[in-house]
Amino acid sequence: MLFELNQYSASAFLLLRFVIAAIFIYHALPKLRGAKMMSQAMGMPAVMVLLLGAVEFTASIGLIFGVYIQIAALLLSMVMIGAIYYKTMKWGVPFTAADKTGWEFDLILLAATIFLLVSGGMV
Repeated sequence: MLFELNQYSASAFLLLRFVIAAIFIYHALPKLRGAKMMSQAMGMPAVMVLLLGAVEFTASIGLIFGVYIQIAALLLSMVMIGAIYYKTMKWGVPFTAADKTGWEFDLILLAATIFLLVSGGMV
């Protein structure tokens, strides 16, 4: 092997968990603070938006503290599958777009959460 980087695997998993958690917390807070307003924008009932924000936030805390990592990753994977479904089937958002976030961002988050799910999230 050219580089022996296996010694940094635990740090890489920790970094990945923190980054994913930060992204989901950032997106969960508006849902928790303004579920009614977000529900109008998303076309979902406010209770569903609030529940979605709670799942995103709680699962993110699990990733940060290393508690039930696989369950947290599974929940976040399900959120991303739902996000991709809504963007592609309901809202007609393209893979990439110049004027809005396409579903390419959702796809990479789905891949990252699936990686944490199957790997266990730590070495």
